[in-house]
Amino acid sequence: MHPQALIRLAAVFTLLIAAAVPARAEIALSFYTGYQTAPHSRIEGNDGTSDFSFLAEWEGLSFEMPPYYGLRAVWWRNENLGFGAEFTHTKVYASDDTRADNGFDNLELTDGLNIITANIHYRWPGQWMDGKLTPYVAGGIGIAVPHVDITPTGGAETFEYQLTGPAARWTAGVSYAINDKWAVFGEYQGVYSSNKGDLEGGGEWESDIVTNAINIGLTYNF
Repeated sequence: MHPQALIRLAAVFTLLIAAAVPARAEIALSFYTGYQTAPHSRIEGNDGTSDFSFLAEWEGLSFEMPPYYGLRAVWWRNENLGFGAEFTHTKVYASDDTRADNGFDNLELTDGLNIITANIHYRWPGQWMDGKLTPYVAGGIGIAVPHVDITPTGGAETFEYQLTGPAARWTAGVSYAINDKWAVFGEYQGVYSSNKGDLEGGGEWESDIVTNAINIGLTYNF
């Protein structure tokens, strides 16, 4: 799956939500970026000739190309409760030491450890600053579609998008209304994905990965 195809898929989620709701419903479309990291996690599998299992030290490198970002659409059913869809282009790179110590030239999911979820949102409008500042939380479940870039030293290169397993996200933040249409926001977001995929040469890999991010973004309401 090409990166542009992932963006189109996220856009389709947004259009489906917009098409399905009544004319008077409140729709919020958001874009965000931020600083994203990932704690160590165990990766294991078989490279086609031998088994491997080790603790990977992941790096997020949020602002290196391709950058970390996300897209979100929310259908607010009333002033508190909303439903939506979200696409996040998270990233993980194995550190130099991880690769060198465990026999890999490349070990990364960096054209996205892409996460697509269906979400439930809850907000508390009118709390602070004459109603301009609104705290909110959200959670969702979905799928992981990472771009797998893994090359064992002396082995075959795997360089492709794969559907690798289930995912979940949780979010807490605050938005500030600039006017009736536009708002800015800051939030914490965590994402969990359980990944299992194939490697060239008949091997496979698997790892449960968590990412943590501090996001800033812009929302358009209509």
